[in-house]
Amino acid sequence: MGRSVCNVAGREHAGMRVDAFCAELSLYPSRSSAAKAAGEGKVLVNGDAAQKSRTLSIGDVVVCELPDGVTETSLRGEPIPLDVRYEDDDIVVISKQPGLICHPANEHRDGTLVNALIHRYGASGLCDVQGESDRLGIVHRLDGDTSGLMLAARTNVAGRLLMEAIARKDVDRRYLALVHGIVAPDTGLVDAPIERCPSDRTRMSVGDGPSSRDAMTTFAVLDRFEGDGASDGYTLLECKLYTGRTHQIRVHMQYIKHPVVGDATYNAHGPKDARSQLGLSRQFLHSYKLEFAHPVTDEEMSFTDGLPDDLARALESISDRKV
Repeated sequence: MGRSVCNVAGREHAGMRVDAFCAELSLYPSRSSAAKAAGEGKVLVNGDAAQKSRTLSIGDVVVCELPDGVTETSLRGEPIPLDVRYEDDDIVVISKQPGLICHPANEHRDGTLVNALIHRYGASGLCDVQGESDRLGIVHRLDGDTSGLMLAARTNVAGRLLMEAIARKDVDRRYLALVHGIVAPDTGLVDAPIERCPSDRTRMSVGDGPSSRDAMTTFAVLDRFEGDGASDGYTLLECKLYTGRTHQIRVHMQYIKHPVVGDATYNAHGPKDARSQLGLSRQFLHSYKLEFAHPVTDEEMSFTDGLPDDLARALESISDRKV
């Protein structure tokens, strides 16, 4: 037998089915597993076994017997500043600051976006569609040193629908990237599968091994900047993701021999790296545009986010070299 968890239905839960209530509070991995638990008599409302379709009233006491291995998150909320551009009962759009890791990992157990979201909304106010208690609210990710717009979900319904929309390529995600060298074509497509690098598990690479996954990025040239004695020039690109593989833009830009400026992992330029030349402390990659249909209301949503100060200053420093 597992442990039992008690929750009280609030005003926002009035009229909600008990299986939806249990799933929204992440008491079970999904609504179907919550419905199954109710069918097995493991969900009590005011002391009585509840059918999955029972609707709740304000103040109802819901007790769930959880199977072994299902635990509430041990993460704590932290008052980390969040630049929230939009929020409602279902979704959140933020502009993530550089240096903020999305969720805990071995070397980052706190100080993450998930900790910030828990502080603002509470663990029960975030989706759990990834099935892991350390990824509450997360439906897609940005690299730690990548800034800009990203989505989070507050309910499992919204989270699942957003992840499905991303998989269908119905979420338009565009980035600004400054890359090394002069990119000759005005537009291009990089269609190259990505896998984890066999010799270094912290890196990704283009390859066709058994674990590789399709990856597609398009780009359009916005500006070109001529080289000088210390560089071979730069190109400002708008990149659009059609898939969402780990480090995708960075890997694809390295693959076409135009690595992202300031990228310490995928930049083969070595001493020609522009971090010191352009005053950067990170890679020049910013999620600047996000368009999607609201997962619940179907309203068309569109957001843009200008360059943060550090990237804007770097671009201004080479503005007199524009071709």
